[in-house]
Amino acid sequence: MKNVIVLFLMVVGFAMLSMAQQKAPTPTEIAKKNVEDLDKKLKLNDTQKSIIYSLTYNQAKEQSDLVKRQQAGHTKEDDVDKYYKMQNETSKSIRNVLKGEQQAKYDKIIEDRLSGKANKKKKKGEEEEVEGDINGLLLKPEKVN
Repeated sequence: MKNVIVLFLMVVGFAMLSMAQQKAPTPTEIAKKNVEDLDKKLKLNDTQKSIIYSLTYNQAKEQSDLVKRQQAGHTKEDDVDKYYKMQNETSKSIRNVLKGEQQAKYDKIIEDRLSGKANKKKKKGEEEEVEGDINGLLLKPEKVN
């Protein structure tokens, strides 16, 4: 099920990239932003930052090449698999660089990204929506006084 969701998100991402009017971020910019985001959440040391930067830069470079090939109409059947395989390998490598509690927090970050929670931002004055029952109905969270 996760693979289907991730595949759908990737297809949507490719479509959005091909329609984007703005210049796409470079692999360097992507890697730098990833390291900054993880540092804020995981309190990385300098060695971890360096290793994670290298890992995310290589992933962003390869994925950028895949996106360019897709935009040029030269995609191969295994490009989607390659894209996800790179993401999974990079994620595992990053996790191996982390220690103890950082790994647990990283697992939560990845889980939130896969579920779409990471991109949801609560607007001022709006109440947070929480998934309710098995039917997927959205219920307002109970207020604690």
